[in-house]
Amino acid sequence: MSRFWSDHLVDLTPYVAGEQPKVANLLKLNTNEHPYGPSPRALDAIKAAATERLRLYPDNESTALREAIAALHGLDAGQVFVGNGSDEVLAHIFNGLFRRSGRTLLMPDITYSFYRTYCTLYKIPVRLVPLADDFSIRARDYIDGRDAEPAGIIFSNPNAPTGIAMPLDDIRAIARANADVPVVVDEAYVDFGAESAIALLKEHDNIVVVHTLSKSRSLAGLRVGFAVAGSQIVEGLNRVKDSFNSYPVDSLAQAGALAAIQDTDYFEQTRQAVIDAREQLAQQLTTLGFQVLPSRANFVFARHPAHDGAALSRALRAQNILVRHFSLPRIDQFLRITVGTPDDCARLCNTLVKILTKTH
Repeated sequence: MSRFWSDHLVDLTPYVAGEQPKVANLLKLNTNEHPYGPSPRALDAIKAAATERLRLYPDNESTALREAIAALHGLDAGQVFVGNGSDEVLAHIFNGLFRRSGRTLLMPDITYSFYRTYCTLYKIPVRLVPLADDFSIRARDYIDGRDAEPAGIIFSNPNAPTGIAMPLDDIRAIARANADVPVVVDEAYVDFGAESAIALLKEHDNIVVVHTLSKSRSLAGLRVGFAVAGSQIVEGLNRVKDSFNSYPVDSLAQAGALAAIQDTDYFEQTRQAVIDAREQLAQQLTTLGFQVLPSRANFVFARHPAHDGAALSRALRAQNILVRHFSLPRIDQFLRITVGTPDDCARLCNTLVKILTKTH
């Protein structure tokens, strides 16, 4: 603790990102990055935007990008909010929508761990709602038995780190039962096989859907994310943004993101390649004796009944293969494994065969 810190830093536990070591022949399956490169059109657009015009500030409203996102999803541009990665978008959502006179935010006990960090940062009371025994989110837990109206509800769909997706009917039921509070659906992984709650925006003006270009658009290094919601909610998020940073998305990022959104053929091709590899990987892990949860993301969540999760993670790391292990209750025996190329998955499984045989 430093005498120079603000008071609230004492209780703040920062989010811990997946490690990014510089090791030769490293297979990174720990941060859910896309195994294939960005759209060539996106790369060309970034190069074309790298001109003397970088002396000028970017479009602070990301107009062309918001219009392209709106067109893709059948929305108005006024329903789209763009930020510097979905983490920044989420930060503005926590700050702008969930700080409501001490009311409690509802979210799953097992989900994206950054949510708890934001709650501490913005002093938002939170109630963690346990997942079911099969690690699914139960809609009734966000509908029944509440003593007071919450500040809001947030969950990932597909959920992280489980990869399990909720049906739209469950999200619809949650939104209907909580009509006066924001229901935020974080869809970082939705493009890999789940249904998007964007389809529900016309029915429910309290739904906020968050997307990132880091996963299915293969642009993690560009840092672009967005939220779609009713225009009143977007207006509130813009108030927060313009009180924090009026130019969050730089000119190169806007150019690359716009081209990636517009290149639907490349998106569909690489998205399907990841889905196919995921199904094959899940089958291979099952054959090796793992329990694999049903994933609709670009990762799988798996545990082996005869081998400790942390020990498996260490053994893989010793072979220059990184996976994510969480030392948390209920999931400390699981490994979250990013889906790589078929060759990546083969290397992982071949290494696991050697580890399992050696430690049996």
